[in-house]
Amino acid sequence: MIEFFFDCSSPWTWLGFESVQTMAEELGAEITWRPILVGGVFNAVNGSVYEGRKNPVPAKARYMLKDLQDWARLQQLSIKFPPSVFPVNSVKVMRGCCWLGQDCVAFARAAFQAYWTDDRDISDDVVIAEVGERAGLDVDALFAAIASEAVKAQLRDNTDELIARGGFGSPTIFVAGDDMFFGNDRMPLVRAAIEAQRAG
Repeated sequence: MIEFFFDCSSPWTWLGFESVQTMAEELGAEITWRPILVGGVFNAVNGSVYEGRKNPVPAKARYMLKDLQDWARLQQLSIKFPPSVFPVNSVKVMRGCCWLGQDCVAFARAAFQAYWTDDRDISDDVVIAEVGERAGLDVDALFAAIASEAVKAQLRDNTDELIARGGFGSPTIFVAGDDMFFGNDRMPLVRAAIEAQRAG
């Protein structure tokens, strides 16, 4: 019932990634993991993100930092913002998530932790190997998959699909196919949508 479109380069996505699992377990709902490249989404439909980074509203930027740390404390996550490399090219990590499919949780979580807690550059092959090892993967198989045309195409297709369905960032959640929600803080609405779907 839940599709979760995500990119590990977003701290808000890590918050949503963890909370959606808690909610799904409580409700007995299934999550379909849909890795994307959020930069591709921004380039296609949400270029204002780049303008906002270049010319931030100071008061809004200060509040965003507070808001992020409030959420991190609530969910008992350690998030350093901004990390040393920001934004980061997450394409290889997200290809890895595509390759793993429904088994991507441990790898994605390790990537989130490496980038947002440990301040490691997840575009670096050495770091990606460490992330793979932390997730218990065969690292040679991981890098072979990252380089494969089929996995590259899957990541592009997921990204294009999100754009076609009206998405503009990460995380984006769909319930029952077409009911879209954006952001880690929409989980109460996602829960309500699942409950309403089951009731009706």
